[in-house]
Amino acid sequence: MDLGSHKTTIFTDSKESSMVFEQKHIVKGSLKLQEEQRLCKEDQLLDDRKTLGECGITGQTARSQAPDTMGLAF
Repeated sequence: MDLGSHKTTIFTDSKESSMVFEQKHIVKGSLKLQEEQRLCKEDQLLDDRKTLGECGITGQTARSQAPDTMGLAF
């Protein structure tokens, strides 16, 4: 998965069963992410309580050679 914030890109290896909030914690240290900041995909905010699969991020949509992209909403 490709998590981007303006000029920073972080690649992670995640499973469909991973929770959105787990992805936030992966980038939190690197980007000094605040709790109220949200991850988004295609202009939709992702619910921290859902899995990546429930948000449409699956092995079919995100592969190592073509990662799925998420952004940060401030």
